[in-house]
Amino acid sequence: MEFNDETMRRFLGELAEASAAAILPRFQDPGLGVEWKDDDSPVTAADREAEEILRTRIRRRFPDHGIVGEEFPDLHPDARFTWVLDPIDGTRSFVAGCPLFGTLICLREKETPLWSAIHLPALQRLFIGNNTSAWWNERSLQLPAEAPPLHRCTLLTTDPKEPPRHHDPSGWQALLDATGPCRTWGDCFGYTLVASGVPAIMTDPVLKLWDLAALLPVLRGAGAAVADWYGRPPDAAQSLVACHPRLLPSVLALLRTDPASSLQM
Repeated sequence: MEFNDETMRRFLGELAEASAAAILPRFQDPGLGVEWKDDDSPVTAADREAEEILRTRIRRRFPDHGIVGEEFPDLHPDARFTWVLDPIDGTRSFVAGCPLFGTLICLREKETPLWSAIHLPALQRLFIGNNTSAWWNERSLQLPAEAPPLHRCTLLTTDPKEPPRHHDPSGWQALLDATGPCRTWGDCFGYTLVASGVPAIMTDPVLKLWDLAALLPVLRGAGAAVADWYGRPPDAAQSLVACHPRLLPSVLALLRTDPASSLQM
């Protein structure tokens, strides 16, 4: 099965628009109810309704495809083609009234991400990628050939308490010391900054499949380098580092990765 640029960009745009219609009316709503899952992460009616909308539209268009989402049980997860969905990536930001949240949609063939969308509905930004090309709304994205110096890069992470909890604390401190300011412009928003050419390094020490899959076709399509915390291909990983390709070896070295590990850029 082939998925051409025009068809996929249009369909991903339709999915983004439809899910946003369920999310935005509840954004900054003081009456928004928040529930807490067993892992102490929040979920709202907006998360569930948006994922239901995405699932319905995907099943109508591709009835033989599987679906893996954050809020509902998997549907045919062993199918050749599966959609990985996170209706609100950054629900903590969403419930706090911060606009740096997004909807993540990814089409995979087995474990390989093919096409994806990162939609930031509160900011009206839609990023689409297919590993070789990427677009921000209608503008094509491509990182510049020259990389900024490491000390001029903003280091981004979703929660600064998490990297030293899950990985070598001295490595994280070394990266903090070598880079510019550290900011928590995290979740999917931070990765869109990297893809759009901002001199930044985005890191997440722990990710689930629905947090990760949709990031990769956009980042790769824009020319960014991606690896897990240890320099390995991130497609089936549980962590992610993204930055300009010329910076990635230095970033991974500071994080104290194994120099013999494989590297996917």
